[in-house]
Amino acid sequence: MRKHLFSTLFVVLSLAMILVFRAFLPKYSGMLLFFFIFLLFDGYLWLSVRSRLKQLGRTWYLPAAFLYWLPLSLMICLAVSMLFVPFIDLNLPLRTYLQSFLLMMFLLKVFPILMLLVADTVRLVRYIPQRHVSGKGVLLSSIPRTGALLVTGWLTGFLLFAVMLAGMVFGQFDFRVNRQDITLDELPPSFNGFKIVQFSDVHLGSWGMKSKLLDAMKEINSLQPDVIFFTGDMFNYCTADGNGFEDILKTLHAPYGVYAIMGNHDYGDYISWPSPAAKEKNFSDLVLFYKTLGWKLLRNSNDIIKREQDSIAVIGVENWGASRRFQRFGDITTAQQGTEGVGVQLLLSHDPSHWDSIVSKKYRNIDVTFSGHTHGGQVGIDCCGIHWSPVKWVSRFWCGLYQNPVSAQPQYLYVNQGLGNIGYSGRIGIRPEITLITLTRK
Repeated sequence: MRKHLFSTLFVVLSLAMILVFRAFLPKYSGMLLFFFIFLLFDGYLWLSVRSRLKQLGRTWYLPAAFLYWLPLSLMICLAVSMLFVPFIDLNLPLRTYLQSFLLMMFLLKVFPILMLLVADTVRLVRYIPQRHVSGKGVLLSSIPRTGALLVTGWLTGFLLFAVMLAGMVFGQFDFRVNRQDITLDELPPSFNGFKIVQFSDVHLGSWGMKSKLLDAMKEINSLQPDVIFFTGDMFNYCTADGNGFEDILKTLHAPYGVYAIMGNHDYGDYISWPSPAAKEKNFSDLVLFYKTLGWKLLRNSNDIIKREQDSIAVIGVENWGASRRFQRFGDITTAQQGTEGVGVQLLLSHDPSHWDSIVSKKYRNIDVTFSGHTHGGQVGIDCCGIHWSPVKWVSRFWCGLYQNPVSAQPQYLYVNQGLGNIGYSGRIGIRPEITLITLTRK
């Protein structure tokens, strides 16, 4: 009876928590379904370890049970708090590192769950022939699970937790400057050697240490760029994520200014708003935010940079993503108006799928597209000539320089790995990137 009561309470609390998060964070509804399924397996895993823990006595059982259920308990507390305090009003460092801790604790259990399923599959395979031979007297519970599989699962889980913790401590702010030369046939003579610094995906809503952001801005300024491009996702959930960071971002300077565009997270679509007016206010605050910084926010518009008698066009579009999960507000035709007489055109477009789906096929007169969005996956391998991340299974163009193979004249895409992070406040193998691109004449 107690077991059934526990199971029922567990399912009801988990489902209630999922519904609360769905109400306040609607964009993550699809993920929440998978999370609920995971929680069911989480309860299944607990049933497999509970009897073993009880054999160790209360001295070990109570602390172990507390640690096991700590992440779910914190999730339920967070869901309850959201009923009284909006998620976006929670303390920023607390929100940032709590999210990472919960992610790490739940991922720790993934491998034990997988090994438990494998162990139970093996047990079932052993049970079927024994039952057939011995008759109805054989019980499935009488056949033990393979202990080596369970131990392997837990050891792998704790190793993953340690690696992710190291990624938070050592990888999160381990900024890297990538230098890239791009040769353009029609680059005007006075722009030969023109230096562009690109950075992307700052995600201030996940930025727990302001001093580290100041370090990144100093690193950008030390490169002495002619112009600076920011390619979207300044915020996580709302413009209020940027409160207190304005003075740091203002320190950026370049002779031809700082240009910015919007990313999918900048529209405020990842949380529920009390009214349409509140969401509109969030957007007007975003526009004011960039005016306060002195940056030029391009929203399907352009600006002409003139140097001596020459000029190049900087074009910025709003977010456009191939996946229907993302906004499709980018309009290159509108953004290009007034650039007809300019030979070299540089496009800022947050999502590289825009280049893949639209730019590389219909707008061959755009010479270089600057994108971000992928974060390089935040986890991967980048050493010894190996450059790999699981995100390449989702996005063909996920990091670095690409060239359109069918364009008559060279047409390029550069995808920045991002400066910040989201979800997991760390990086493993894929460092936060600042890109220095130098334009040269053929």
